[in-house]
Amino acid sequence: MSAEDEGAARGHAPRAARGPGASEQRSEQSEQAAHGPPVTLAQFRTVELKVGTVRAAEPHPNADRLLVLRVDLGGGEERQLVAGIRAHYEPATLVGRQVVVVANLEPAKLRGVESQGMVLAASEGERVVLLRPDEAVAPGAVVR
Repeated sequence: MSAEDEGAARGHAPRAARGPGASEQRSEQSEQAAHGPPVTLAQFRTVELKVGTVRAAEPHPNADRLLVLRVDLGGGEERQLVAGIRAHYEPATLVGRQVVVVANLEPAKLRGVESQGMVLAASEGERVVLLRPDEAVAPGAVVR
């Protein structure tokens, strides 16, 4: 079977049928697949980002890669968040630290423990760094 026949068997169009600009389309499609479809401004505005202060942090009882955080979101609101940052942070170093939280994320159980939001982090290769404000702000401050 030729390479073109194998490609056709897998659902790929023959090279000649792909036409000019096909490689640009594939590049655009693969970038979109890697990053997801574009989000409208209206969609982005539905995400509620707040600054929270970590009040407690401990290893997840059923998972080696997770930490369970208690985060103060201001106004007497404290949330339990489960985060996959155990390999990058010692729990004690997180207490008192401010973090950025997705506050209106639907709760989810992660390995049997409920997470009531998501802490945001940046990753670069194996390195993971929690996002936080440049200067201290009150817990519950809105991220814009």
